[in-house]
Amino acid sequence: MNAPSIIPAVPAVRSAEERVGRLDWPALAAELDGHGCAVLSKLLTPAECAAIAALYPQEAHFRSHVHMARHGFGQGEYRYFRYPLPDLVGGMRTALYPHLAPIANAWNGRMGEATRYPAEHAAFLTLCREAGQTRPTPLLLQYGAGDFNCLHQDLYGDLAFPIQVAILLSEPGRDFTGGEFVLTEQRPRMQSRAEVVPLRQGDAVAFAVHNRPVQGSRGPYRVNLRHGVSRLRSGQRHTVGIIFHDAR
Repeated sequence: MNAPSIIPAVPAVRSAEERVGRLDWPALAAELDGHGCAVLSKLLTPAECAAIAALYPQEAHFRSHVHMARHGFGQGEYRYFRYPLPDLVGGMRTALYPHLAPIANAWNGRMGEATRYPAEHAAFLTLCREAGQTRPTPLLLQYGAGDFNCLHQDLYGDLAFPIQVAILLSEPGRDFTGGEFVLTEQRPRMQSRAEVVPLRQGDAVAFAVHNRPVQGSRGPYRVNLRHGVSRLRSGQRHTVGIIFHDAR
């Protein structure tokens, strides 16, 4: 039996590349540098959001199902996609990566890290496989009233790409209330800084997975970030997470 493809279909990639290429990447890079996150407005249409959210009960698309409360992660649940990824998810993963890799490389340079990331996602996935990280990490999350996601970092092995993307598939105020995306940043010898990111349906947030550099009076220094979702007050919320490294 042939192994499932980890490379998305060419038409899906081209469509995503056209859409992603229209974004103002210099401004987004400045937001990521300044705040550790940036909003990619209207990345998906409402119809595309609904189509991805509708995959959640279809087990054939997923490799595992996690109930957060069983592991102390919060309340709610999520499923990791299996390869091959749905065309839209795989296309976005492939199209977003080349715009984020230069930012990631600049961050590593400023933090004194030797790791550099290749220009194309396929080459980076080859490095993941060589490191024994072969399981896909894009995931679909589902929250109901009272659910939340504890502050955490999505690190699945020794090789981790330092930026990831989450796309909100539901409409705040109509489909759910509460459930804000939250990012916290811990700087040395300082109290944590919190960032609440407002999103609408189809908006994405790109954010630091683990560390990022901040310019201080004596040069750049490293800060530590975690992300989560605040308690849902009502309704149901779906999000697709695009993580660029694979897991062991």
